[in-house]
Amino acid sequence: MFERFTKGAREAVERAQDEARAIGSGKIDTGEMLLGVAGGSGPGARVLADHGASYEALRDRVATGALDGEALAAIGVDLDEIRRRAEENFGPGALERHRRPRGSHVPFSPQGKKALELALREAIAAGDKEIDDGHVLLGLLREGGVERLLRAVGADPAALRAALSPAASRRARGA
Repeated sequence: MFERFTKGAREAVERAQDEARAIGSGKIDTGEMLLGVAGGSGPGARVLADHGASYEALRDRVATGALDGEALAAIGVDLDEIRRRAEENFGPGALERHRRPRGSHVPFSPQGKKALELALREAIAAGDKEIDDGHVLLGLLREGGVERLLRAVGADPAALRAALSPAASRRARGA
């Protein structure tokens, strides 16, 4: 399947692997893949940026596991206090994930694999011969694992889907 990926889509997958390593994730999941798309310059990255889902905002959410500190505080959970106590008892960085060395292989999670499969299906359905980062984003949206992250930064998944539809893509290309 990867032979059908454009350079931009390949780079998005490589960035996803780098993101997984950087945050200490054991697998490339949909959040890391979303960061891979958002950190690029292809159609998927442009649509995300146009809808307020910047790489920086998404990175903050993925790195914290999309924990909503305000929502947790509303039910009496203080994340800062939990971190302080964990470090007091177990040492500095006790809650930090283990960082994988650069160049080490990070496998895809089942959801990450499914999103790539769905990206291929999106490309086929659109009649495209190649898979770009827009197809990857559509695959992520169909898989469903990123909708909460997108909503948390103010992006509407349905609006992203509509902006990436084949008709919208043809209009953007001037066809």
